[in-house]
Amino acid sequence: MITGVGGYVPDYILDNEEMSRIVDTSDEWIMERIGVKTRHILKPEQGTGVSYLFTRAIRQLLDKTQVDPASIECLVCATTTPDYHFPSTASILIGRLGLTNAYGFDMESACAGFLLALETGANFIRSGRYKRIIVCGGEHMSSMTNYQDRNTCPIFADGAACVMLEATTEEVGLLDGVYHVEADFEHLHMKAGGSARMPSHETVDNREHFVYQEGRAVFKHAVTKMSDAVETVMKRNGLTGNDVTWLVPHQANIRIESAVARRVEISEDHVMINIDHMGNTSSGTLPLCLWEYEPKLKKGDKIVFTAFGAGFAWGASYLVWGYDGAKEAAKSPAQFYKEGEISREEWYRIRKSE
Repeated sequence: MITGVGGYVPDYILDNEEMSRIVDTSDEWIMERIGVKTRHILKPEQGTGVSYLFTRAIRQLLDKTQVDPASIECLVCATTTPDYHFPSTASILIGRLGLTNAYGFDMESACAGFLLALETGANFIRSGRYKRIIVCGGEHMSSMTNYQDRNTCPIFADGAACVMLEATTEEVGLLDGVYHVEADFEHLHMKAGGSARMPSHETVDNREHFVYQEGRAVFKHAVTKMSDAVETVMKRNGLTGNDVTWLVPHQANIRIESAVARRVEISEDHVMINIDHMGNTSSGTLPLCLWEYEPKLKKGDKIVFTAFGAGFAWGASYLVWGYDGAKEAAKSPAQFYKEGEISREEWYRIRKSE
């Protein structure tokens, strides 16, 4: 079961007004097509690489749960933007955070990464191998965003969040999931940087080290595949739209989230949404939603996650929440400011001082 949530997004906020000075776009164009108003960007002077984001998120998690770092047995990091090709980001974090008894590794499944990392962590616990695991999802997406491409640069942002997974005998936790991969990388990929097309003057000059996306094709596949996966999980577990407390979709595009909710007949007031102020943080979107909505979560809540990303890789999972989120969230200022608990400005100010 999940016993705690931690998260972090950088202080710097890139809004649509500033974006329109970088590339030929406007607030109206971005909001109509994507639904992103602001996005957090990691500046070089603040921190280096996705490990910085993970470090802040995990430290918050450990502080909130008051768990001894030495009791963490495994660390799973879902990311497509690791600090280096090797060593793994997990190994960097284990040393930095003093997780002296933990094994760790990275998982790469693009925007579906956290979905698979959560399943992997849960399976370690089900097997009896480990009893306490941290699962992370996060990205330094600005490091591979082409700020000359008006179709993609307004979408992406930086951020990371994590959850604590622990063994339990209660009927809570991750109960089911369906996961798929379809061999289609032409519509969404990075053209160079791997062993198939190594970096060169040509690849740099051609700007091939950034996200390449054909939006219409991705949109169509995402809506269909995510909806089908959610329907499968709901049917297998005897759930209707009225039974689901929260649908947590990958935050890729507000129109995708809305379309999926309509298809699976879950009302939009039961859908976690933060793309308007977080953008698309790829594998970070699902745990960042949990981080923000934690004060609203109650023990026994039925939660369905779904995500779609490059590969194409997609799926859905079903989880029953295991604790009173409001009580745990009170230990951290990372409150969901849209409910008016504190102002947005105060929320950012307090988080900055953590």
